[in-house]
Amino acid sequence: MRTVVFGSQGQLGRDLCPLLPGEVIPLSRTDIDLTAEDEILGKLTSLKPNLVVNCAAYNFVDKAESEPQSAFAVNAWAARTIAESCRNLGIKLVHFSTDYVFGLDETRCEPWLETDAPGPVSVYGLSKLAGEYLVRSICPDNLVIRTCGLYGVWGTGGKGGNFVETMLKLAAQGKPLRVVDDQRCTPSYTADVAAATVRLINTGASGLFHITNAGDCSWYQFASEIFRIAGVSADLMPIKSKEFNAVARRPAYSVLNNGKLASLGLRCRSWNEAIHAYLAAREEQ
Repeated sequence: MRTVVFGSQGQLGRDLCPLLPGEVIPLSRTDIDLTAEDEILGKLTSLKPNLVVNCAAYNFVDKAESEPQSAFAVNAWAARTIAESCRNLGIKLVHFSTDYVFGLDETRCEPWLETDAPGPVSVYGLSKLAGEYLVRSICPDNLVIRTCGLYGVWGTGGKGGNFVETMLKLAAQGKPLRVVDDQRCTPSYTADVAAATVRLINTGASGLFHITNAGDCSWYQFASEIFRIAGVSADLMPIKSKEFNAVARRPAYSVLNNGKLASLGLRCRSWNEAIHAYLAAREEQ
């Protein structure tokens, strides 16, 4: 078994690579330009993998509003090229997407199923949805995984840090923290998402799946739990999204239903348990 992993230096990629069976070939942005079509096909032709896992993404949600070409170049057009290459070479493709493909239904209060109609409210979400559709329509042997609110002990290769690290850093500086309390999702530990992904791959599954930790919370509740577990005193106050005034809209409710995953006997622990584990692993690092 030989697996090529695009986006291997991101926090999900770095947790995923050690868990994949057989020979794993990690490829980062320094190894390949995913916006160069010929490079992708050439690389996969020469490496001859049995499996390709695409963890790479343009994930600057706010910047995507003014840089739609950059977002679509990686999230949609590169995904299309990877899918075409995998189809032509007979390779299975695992592609990661996001809860941000939802959000248009502002009345939603039940976790989203894989069969629910998406409706993104940002350029980033739209670019990721386009990538999903291209992968699913082009590559017959595909597994598309939506996840949510990722954080891992490796930080993020492109953005630097993650929500947990940002909260702890700002609290240590004594800065006031104003965190939105009207956006509900499921913050998910990359170690858990990676482990569930490998188990799902091993079942031979294909199609669209949701993988997150269990339960849900607002970002304010998540920050509160981080500080409680870490024993950190912070100047933390809940605010509404309109007060935060972000450039890009975020879904008010983007909790993903993991029932399809559970039907295969696969489950992830709760987000509360996961953040405990993350903070413990962080100390060990």
